Formats: sequence, structure tokens, C-alpha cells
Amino acid sequence: MQRVNALLRPIPTWTVYVAGAAWAVWLFYLGLTGGLGADPVEALEHRYGKIALQLIVLGLAATPLCRFARLNLMKFRRAIGVTAFFFVLAHFLVWALLDVQTLSAVWADIVKRPYVTIGMAGFALLIPLALTSNDWSVRRLGAMAWRKLHWLTYPAAVLGALHYVWLVKGFQIEPLIYLTLILALLATRLPQARKRRRAMA
Repeated sequence: MQRVNALLRPIPTWTVYVAGAAWAVWLFYLGLTGGLGADPVEALEHRYGKIALQLIVLGLAATPLCRFARLNLMKFRRAIGVTAFFFVLAHFLVWALLDVQTLSAVWADIVKRPYVTIGMAGFALLIPLALTSNDWSVRRLGAMAWRKLHWLTYPAAVLGALHYVWLVKGFQIEPLIYLTLILALLATRLPQARKRRRAMA
């Protein structure tokens, strides 16, 4: 992994934002030009949502990969998280503005459809994380308070995976893989959480 880490070290974190934005624009272009099939709105909505979930998994994997595999993605973790939120926001906007289209229908879906309710709850948890993912917020809140706030990532990730599991029709293995990965990555944090509690006791 030393070779991989050496290759990653000179890459600036802003490349994550550029790559994410380019990816989102490219998918939107494909939707406009018929490259996403017969229902481009639904395809775009699902693509954005799936990419967001993949980035959330990658962000959660950064710490275990560093600890167990010595692959150091830690400097990219915040950028990955912000880019994940960007795709969640894009997923929401495509659904609200291009699919559902009216505020009353958006609210009705949130209230009546459990998978939409779960997805919106996960989205709401991500908003304060995106707003505070900057050095000024770390200084303003203090490192400990900032870290505790960003533990909201964990329930948000679980809610996002449950949203995907509930969304699909019939039994499909892919959403369950995302849920399993997220739960497994959260489980790797339990020993450290126990150590912190013992240290504070």
C-alpha cells in the first residue's frame, strides 16, 4: 500500500470536487440527449442516489482502510463526504423538480410513502454535516463538538441504505449489499467507541 499512498499523496483534495461535478454534469447531459434510456428523469434520479450511497460507503471505509489495510484516504474523507451530499441533493432535486414537480405532491410523498420519509430523514441529517464541513466550523464549534456532530453520518448512512432497500421492487441483492457494507463498516468502529467510553468513565 505504500506505493498507492505515495501516488495519492500529491493529489489535491479539490480534484474530488471537480471529478464529482463533472460526473454529475455528464449524467445530466446524457439524460438530456437520450443516453439514459426511455425514462431519463427516473434513470438520472436513481443514478445520482446510487452514486451518493457509493460515496457514503467510501467515506465510511476511509478509517477502516487506513487502520487495517494501511491505505490512507483520510485527507480525501471530507471532500468525499461533501461530494456525497452534493449527489444526495441532486437526487432530491431531480425527484422534487423533474419527477414530482409540485410542492404539495412532494409533501404528500414524504408523508405517505415510508421509503421517501426515510430518505428525507437521512437527507435532513446530512444538511448540518455539509454546512459544517469546513475549517471555520471546526474552529467555531471546537474539535470535540464538531466530531460529535459528524457522528450523524452514521444514522444518515443507514437511513440512505434502508431508503434504497425499500425503494426497489421485489427482492434485489444490490441494495442489501450496500446496507450490509454500511453496517459492517459501522461495526468496525465499535471497539474504538468502547475504548472512548472507558477513557471517559
